[in-house]
Amino acid sequence: MEQQYISEKATIGSNVTFGRFVVVEEDVVIGDNCLIGHNVVIHKGTKIGNNVRIDDNSVVGKQPMRSVNSIFKDEKEFPPAVISEGCLIGAGVIVYCGCEIGEKTLVADLATIRENVTIGSKTIIGRGVAVENFCKVGSNCKLETNVYLTAYSEVEDNVFIAPGVVTSNDNFAARSKERYNHFKGVTIKKGGRVGAQSTILPGKIINEDGFVAAGSVVTKDVEKEVIVAGNPAKELKKVPEDQLLRNQ
Repeated sequence: MEQQYISEKATIGSNVTFGRFVVVEEDVVIGDNCLIGHNVVIHKGTKIGNNVRIDDNSVVGKQPMRSVNSIFKDEKEFPPAVISEGCLIGAGVIVYCGCEIGEKTLVADLATIRENVTIGSKTIIGRGVAVENFCKVGSNCKLETNVYLTAYSEVEDNVFIAPGVVTSNDNFAARSKERYNHFKGVTIKKGGRVGAQSTILPGKIINEDGFVAAGSVVTKDVEKEVIVAGNPAKELKKVPEDQLLRNQ
């Protein structure tokens, strides 16, 4: 019985190992020394660098679905997904087309990375993390278990986001057509840190080395090198000098 489908139009490097029931569609490029687990589906045109591991039941290059009332109305065809050299993709991960992942980044089990997303190098996308459309995530970041990064957000380099953090981009909470003019995700600038189970409201900016304490609700921008806490989050104190990114 046929246990895998690898298109004749795919380009496969040397020393690539495939598990059972793998699907590799046309125009896929897979580099050298890659390990592809069982039941992995790699969609048309996807580009995978050297020394990449993709674990069981993951899907790479998936085309998005649009509901009739989706805010995203485009019907364009997205460019292929790109997974750079040395990446580790866990089990049950979905990486959509139009997504680019930098070198040596880890995407843990059950994470989802939507279309029009870029992720830098040596970043960790934790278990169950959801990165929505039109997001940018920098290098050397850590998004821990079950973080939700809303569409139109930007996370710069060296950012830490603890488990269960939720971000939002719609102040109208799905009411009024006016909301379409105001969608805005969150921005976490270089060295920003967000504690566990915090919530960041639409359009808010956490400036360089800003620190949001666990369980906080961020309703206004967080100043540079300041710790905020509470609901609503208010300035608590300055970030200790020895914790600033420049002193690491």
